[in-house]
Amino acid sequence: MTNSGISDLMYEFFTMAIQLAGPPLLLSMLIGILIAIIQAATQIHEQTLTFVPKLLVIGLVLVFTGSNMLSALQDFTVRLFALIQAG
Repeated sequence: MTNSGISDLMYEFFTMAIQLAGPPLLLSMLIGILIAIIQAATQIHEQTLTFVPKLLVIGLVLVFTGSNMLSALQDFTVRLFALIQAG
């Protein structure tokens, strides 16, 4: 495999990593900011108040998009193994 092929593969890997990790991380960040605003307005500073909603949102995102994430990761793995076998 040439250097450009490896570079293309690494680029594809990093874009896939961003696509897979992006939705749960972004939603968790938005929930955290929303709860921080509520905590600042009410002056309630409880650690578990931010943890539980983030955990629930991440769980829901993974329930609804987990199968699509898994199939994308499986397709990439099959392509990677085909490249290894061909090389």
